[in-house]
Amino acid sequence: MTPLPPLSILDLAPVVEGATTRQALLNSLDLVRLADELGYQRYWVAEHHNMEGVASSATAVLIGQLAAASRRIRIGAGGIMLPNHAPLTIAEQFGTLAELFPSRIDLGLGRAPGTDRPTMRALRRSLESTGEDAFPNDVLELQAYLGPADAHAVVRAVPGQGTEVPIWLLGSSLYSAQLSAYLGLPFAFASHFAPEMLMQALQIYRSTYRPSARHPKPHAMVGLNVIVAPTDDEARFLFTSVQQRFLGMARGRRGKLPEPVPSMDALWTPAERLQVERMLSESVVGSPETVRAGLQATAERTGADELIVACAVHDHALRRRSYELLSALA
Repeated sequence: MTPLPPLSILDLAPVVEGATTRQALLNSLDLVRLADELGYQRYWVAEHHNMEGVASSATAVLIGQLAAASRRIRIGAGGIMLPNHAPLTIAEQFGTLAELFPSRIDLGLGRAPGTDRPTMRALRRSLESTGEDAFPNDVLELQAYLGPADAHAVVRAVPGQGTEVPIWLLGSSLYSAQLSAYLGLPFAFASHFAPEMLMQALQIYRSTYRPSARHPKPHAMVGLNVIVAPTDDEARFLFTSVQQRFLGMARGRRGKLPEPVPSMDALWTPAERLQVERMLSESVVGSPETVRAGLQATAERTGADELIVACAVHDHALRRRSYELLSALA
């Protein structure tokens, strides 16, 4: 049987119904210790704002706590939404992390704000000075701040210069695939919530890749929703929490992660069901045998160099169990 690609974890630090933000953060610290023990490759958290159900808005702060709570596993952002920040600020934050935790910090970058327009204004970034046109320049500026020290530079990132924190570009469309190929950077596709362009993005990334000194070959990571339980039925039951969350998104409502339900039939219309299932089509849910086959098929179809797994389960103990069962499949 062909080995699976390396497995990593995407933790959205879910705040679940009936629990607090503090508990969500403590759960993340507990989970990163487990992931470290189980041999996962990376543990990434994502920047989101003004979302009641996501506790990772202060992403660099949380990454520092996760790195301090673990020993081996790489810790990073999946990602930092660069339009929200000055590149120098990110360079200093991740340069600090890299100095404290050498060779363990990753910096994934996204070009979306990760929030709504009023919240983006509250983040104090001008809407006119950000977006697609600014993003490539911001990436290059950030690379320069994290690159070798330049004694002639007027502005330097301290900490930051010389740390060469690995930069990834993240995306759910073709734009970041093209840019990461052009810049010779690793690429992660957010197919765990926006799967439609996955195969086209991977094809463009690989076919147009320009080798860089640090990355002579393309390196693609694919995002998946994965829930593993002893039986298919239990895994599908736990998955209804994710389905409810995405149904809320389809209706323009974002809240805490709901408890699972025996059936979704009474909760969505046929059209909503199709929309949610389309958004969650890159999900592998079931018993260890079912998930092993699903991951194998995904790896063969995509040629992914890594798989990064999101697992939104309401009960933290069952979320831990899912990652334990998943690690045994690698």
